[in-house]
Amino acid sequence: MPEIHRARVADIDPVALYRILRLRVSVFVVEQHAAYPEIDGRDIEPDAELLWIEEDGAVLATLRILRERDAWRIGRVATAEAARGRGLAADLMGSALQRCREVASELPVDLDAQMQLEDWYGRFGFVRSGDPFEEDGIPHIPMRRG
Repeated sequence: MPEIHRARVADIDPVALYRILRLRVSVFVVEQHAAYPEIDGRDIEPDAELLWIEEDGAVLATLRILRERDAWRIGRVATAEAARGRGLAADLMGSALQRCREVASELPVDLDAQMQLEDWYGRFGFVRSGDPFEEDGIPHIPMRRG
């Protein structure tokens, strides 16, 4: 199993950060045809952390953790097409949830799941917490883990 890395943007090697952002753009903007500001400013918030898995210099999977007012938020969960099916995103989710528990275990964890991934996120204890909505032409549902 490749190592899971975790850091704030300011502490990430620029080449690794470039590879993380390139993966996110490749998945969300190019593959999913969603033209939106992937680099949205939230990655540089004081409590934001990125998690990622590298292998042979390539970033295979990534996600980010944000601290919101009354909850944690996990988002930007992405896996390179060639690395899918290896359980890397699941490993990152487990690490992200552990990190949230370490820092502020009393807070729930929120995310906005693409509709087809509801059951996948359910494996980690997330349940629907609101009405479905569309974001960039993709059906989503808000989910929460208490």
